[in-house]
Amino acid sequence: RHQPREFEAKTGRLLRLSMVQSLNLAAVRTTARVILREPALALPHQRVRDISELDFAELREAGCHGVIFDKDNTLTAPYSDEVHPRLAGSLRRCVETFGAERVAVLSNSAGTPDDPGGVAADALEAALGVHVLRRRHKKPRGIESVQRHFQCDGTALLMVGDRYLTDVVFGNLHGMLTVHTQQLTTEGDNRVAQAMRRAEDWLVARYVRRGVRAPPHPLALNSWGPGGARGRS
Repeated sequence: RHQPREFEAKTGRLLRLSMVQSLNLAAVRTTARVILREPALALPHQRVRDISELDFAELREAGCHGVIFDKDNTLTAPYSDEVHPRLAGSLRRCVETFGAERVAVLSNSAGTPDDPGGVAADALEAALGVHVLRRRHKKPRGIESVQRHFQCDGTALLMVGDRYLTDVVFGNLHGMLTVHTQQLTTEGDNRVAQAMRRAEDWLVARYVRRGVRAPPHPLALNSWGPGGARGRS
């Protein structure tokens, strides 16, 4: 059978791409953990086209305390600070629902050691009108900055992002409700990131076919159904 050989080849490539993209050793270790032992960490509780499909009022009513967004291809085009035009209203509704202090951006660039002096984080805050978390480590590390800002356990938070092995895995590792969004645009996206995205999509599709589901979460909405993340390809 060729499936095990294909799996080994593609997951090996995924690990190599992870190292090339960021030299983030914690991310490489976590990717290996997902592949070898805990595939459920890569499965979101729901998948949507973009954040306009999220009912923030319903999530707040269900007990969600705050929302964490990835930046590139979740709120903005890659390397842009401005919210994507079709999402401006949705971000505004999110802030109105939770309050600006309970909405934050967790980027793997702005607010990290790659951003000396926090210059990019300051610019992003000015453009989006929400806090950008500052921290010493990139996802999947960095939970301390989340806890300091929100003053609550991860189980009360929603993590939204376009990458399975960074955003979704980060959220699931720390007990959050997780939502995966589709890529907003390919414009400006680098080739390694695109290759990583294709490899992640292949891996998650394989897990879905095997019946793997996201870890149970008390805030998952009834409207999502028992397998909300499986409803979209």
